[in-house]
Amino acid sequence: MRSIETIYEKLLADFAERAGFTPEAGCDLAVRLWAAAAELQALEIQADWVLDQSFPQTAQGVYLDRHGAMRGLKRLGATRSGGALRFSVEAAPAMELSIPAGTVCMTAEEVRVRTTEDAVIPVEALYVDVPAEAVEAGPGGNVVPGAVRFLTACPTAVTAVTNPKAFTGGAGEEDDETFRTRILESYRRLPNGANTAWYETTAMSYPGVTAAKAVGRAEGPGTVNVYVTGENGLPDEALLAGLQAELQEKREIAVTVKALAPTAKTVNVAVAVAPREGADKEAVLESARQAMADFFGGRLLGRAVLLAELGNRLYELEGVENYRFTAPAADIPADSTALPVLGTLEVTEYLGPEEA
Repeated sequence: MRSIETIYEKLLADFAERAGFTPEAGCDLAVRLWAAAAELQALEIQADWVLDQSFPQTAQGVYLDRHGAMRGLKRLGATRSGGALRFSVEAAPAMELSIPAGTVCMTAEEVRVRTTEDAVIPVEALYVDVPAEAVEAGPGGNVVPGAVRFLTACPTAVTAVTNPKAFTGGAGEEDDETFRTRILESYRRLPNGANTAWYETTAMSYPGVTAAKAVGRAEGPGTVNVYVTGENGLPDEALLAGLQAELQEKREIAVTVKALAPTAKTVNVAVAVAPREGADKEAVLESARQAMADFFGGRLLGRAVLLAELGNRLYELEGVENYRFTAPAADIPADSTALPVLGTLEVTEYLGPEEA
């Protein structure tokens, strides 16, 4: 991009060539030429910006959305995290204790989660696990195991609540670079009404689908299995039934197509993190826990879990000096039919090589 000074000098030279003299600095004509140079630079900047928005490789924001629309693609919206809440009592009840859907609980940081279905603590039982989701969409709902401890509206006789496992799957709106990758991939793998790219594109256009992987000849010639995930990870029956009807209506002739939930592949994560000197140790460890929980979600369908990628997330955190993973012991390869889900999560302080 040319500077204003460069454009101004060019205008002066052109003027001198045609007029036979060079205007003195500070005169009215020189000021006018300087103003013209500034306007010309602004036009060049605008032209470069327009050129960037004209191609999916460099477009941003709403202009990238328009490139996606030309390929039948939409930017993924923010998703809520999902998990389970464990409601417990101090003594086994003599009668069933009801826990209604929509019961809201909180973490110490006031992250709210709610149950998604009615449940009861059975007679003579001490607890019940209930499916739940974050109230607000986004990565803030990805809470680590044991973080949920407060009942905002306590069900009758229930004395405690917690989340035995992490809430995962919460993600913000798809960023430009991730959406750009999907758009460019649609050019490399052109849907033709019969290939796996077409089935994946069709599935991704169905409301509630977060990721899709199609496997051709899954059960022999003329069969296609389409594995999908929902906002909270594994899809529910309603989503699968709706997508099945959609695919059945649009499928090619003589092809059997199935909409299926992927196999949940549990990934236990154990990592020791070394905070930088002077950093708040507990804050660094908590950030590391959050980073590991944020990684897992429905968008991970069919992807590998790479230790290098997990480690890079840790290095990006402020205050992290070093780390060492003990689980997983190695990279977990990609599988189109599987969704990696977070199992146990253990983040401890790394004290040095003597731990190895």
